[in-house]
Amino acid sequence: MTQDAKAIARKAAFAARKSAHAEAATTTPPATAYLLDAIGPGPGRIIAGYMPIRTELSPLPAMKALHAQGARLCVPVIAGQGLPLDFREWTPCCAMESGPFGARVPASGDWLTPDTLIVPLVAFDAHLNRLGYGGGFYDRTLERLRASASTRAIGLAYAAQELPHVPQEPTDQPLDALVTEHGPLAPPEPQV
Repeated sequence: MTQDAKAIARKAAFAARKSAHAEAATTTPPATAYLLDAIGPGPGRIIAGYMPIRTELSPLPAMKALHAQGARLCVPVIAGQGLPLDFREWTPCCAMESGPFGARVPASGDWLTPDTLIVPLVAFDAHLNRLGYGGGFYDRTLERLRASASTRAIGLAYAAQELPHVPQEPTDQPLDALVTEHGPLAPPEPQV
């Protein structure tokens, strides 16, 4: 039942993201500044971004700024179906090659373990639940990373991708923060 609900939610969110992406092409959304604020200072950090595909909101301007600050950047590489992601070092001028799902990946470089991940998504809700593409790659990755270290996951999306409720399964990993072109979204305060 949850898979059916996710499929319905995914379809609506893809349409909303496509529309927001087309609108953003004519403006310069301030998401980069909000994302940099959410991440914090870059020096000494290892931060995972991603190479945007389709209509995803691009983290590349923030990644370039963090690199200039002295952070080490990396991007996800799919190791195989059902496996967590690996992360290869990325620089603004590194050689890139085609990876799975049309995303570009570094052709060479160190394998890194990030302390913060900028996470793409299809949809989110006010509780910072994330709906991805359905492969479970980020959920498995965050579960593995969080088992051994404090690892932050910051979603990056257009505000139009928000849904009233994102269906959840026990294996879904929550976001720690989310940034849209309208600003940051923090998780709601717990009910007491």
